[in-house]
Amino acid sequence: MAGVPAEGPRRVTPPRIGLVVNPVAGLGGRVGLKGSDGRDVQARALAMGAVPQAGERAAAALAELRGRGADCELLTAGGEMGAHAAQAAGWSTRTVYTPGPDSGPEDTVAAVRALRAEGVGLVLFAGGDGTARDVLDGLGQDRVMDGRPLPALGIPTGVKMHSAVFAVTPRAAGETAAAWAGGGGQARLRLRAAEVMDRDEEALRRGELTARLYGWLTVPDLPARIQQRKSGAPAADPAATGGIAAELAALIPAGAPLILGPGSTTHAVAAALGADVALTGVNAIALRDGTATVLARDAATADLEVLIRQGPPPCIALSPIGGQGFLLGRGNQQISPALLRAAGRDRLLVLCTEAKLAALGGRPLLADTGDPVLNAALGGYLPVITGRGSTSPYRLTS
Repeated sequence: MAGVPAEGPRRVTPPRIGLVVNPVAGLGGRVGLKGSDGRDVQARALAMGAVPQAGERAAAALAELRGRGADCELLTAGGEMGAHAAQAAGWSTRTVYTPGPDSGPEDTVAAVRALRAEGVGLVLFAGGDGTARDVLDGLGQDRVMDGRPLPALGIPTGVKMHSAVFAVTPRAAGETAAAWAGGGGQARLRLRAAEVMDRDEEALRRGELTARLYGWLTVPDLPARIQQRKSGAPAADPAATGGIAAELAALIPAGAPLILGPGSTTHAVAAALGADVALTGVNAIALRDGTATVLARDAATADLEVLIRQGPPPCIALSPIGGQGFLLGRGNQQISPALLRAAGRDRLLVLCTEAKLAALGGRPLLADTGDPVLNAALGGYLPVITGRGSTSPYRLTS
C-alpha cells in the first residue's frame, strides 16, 4: 500500500543475565570456620589470613560464558558485588545497583530486586547457602513474562553449599548459563525447582548437624552440571566403619600423617581407630603400632601445612557428601590444592560404605578444588574403601 514503508528485519533483543557476587562467601573455609555468615566471623577469618575468592570464582564462570560465545547482555551489581568480576572476565556490563562500602545480605536482596526490575531472564549469583537464601528473598514470588518463574543459578563460592541450586563448579555455571542464553533465554533447557537449604553455622561450630529447608528456586538444569541436594546420612554401621578403619590402618605408611575430612563416616572410622576428632572439621592423626594420636583437631589449612613441612607426605582420607557425591570443595576447603599435591593422587583415599556408594546411583564423585588443573589431575577411577579387604573402583570428575 502506498505510503506504508515495508517492514525491515525484526531486531532480536539478546537475553539479559544478571550477576550478584557475595564478596565474602567462602571466606571461612580455608581457616576452618565452617562458614562466613556474620561480620564478626568475616573479621575473624580475615584476621586468620583468609583470602577472598568469590570474585575470582565468579570471573571463572563469566569467562566460560564468554568463551562459549554466548550472545547476551550482562547486568551486575557494582564493585566487588559483580562489576569487578565481569571486568576481569572481559565483559562489558551495566551496573544496576551500587552497594555501600560494607555490603551485607541486605545488599544481595536489593541487587536481585534491581536486576529483576531491569528484566533479566536469569540471575547468576556467586555465594553459598546463605547467599541462596538472600536471592530467594530478593526474587520473592514474582514472575516474569508468560508466567514462568525467574530462574537463578549459583556459582559455588561458599563453604557448605548443600542447596541444589548450584552448579558443580564455576565453569559448569558458565556452561549452563551459555546453554540458557543459546536458547534465546527461553526454555531450551529444562527448568526445575531446587531446594534452598542452610545450616546453623553456630551449631555447626559446636559439632551439631542441623539443616533447614528455606524454600525453592527455579534453576536451569543442564545434565551433570547442576549439583544435587545433600541427603541426610544414615547412622554409621559399626561393622562397616570398623572394617574400613582396619583397611585404612593397613594402608597408611609408617610415620605418615593421616588427614581426615569431615563427616559421619570419617568420624566413625577415627573412633574405630581410637581417635577423638571433630565431627564437622578436618583433623589429622598419626597411627603408630595400632594406636592413633591426634595431631590436629578441627584444623585450618595453615595448621595442616605445618604438619606436612615437618614430616613425610600425608595421606588424605575423605568420604563423599551423601546425595551430592562431592569429595572435595564442599565443607572441606581446609584441604587446599597445596596439601593435595603434597599427598599425591596415590595417597588420596576414599572411604565410603557400600550403602552410601550405592545411593549415588552411579553418578560420579566430584572435585571442586578451585584449581581446574588439579581437578583434572585427580580425575579418573579411584579405589573406594568399603570394608576390610574390600574396595570398589569409582570415577572422580569435576
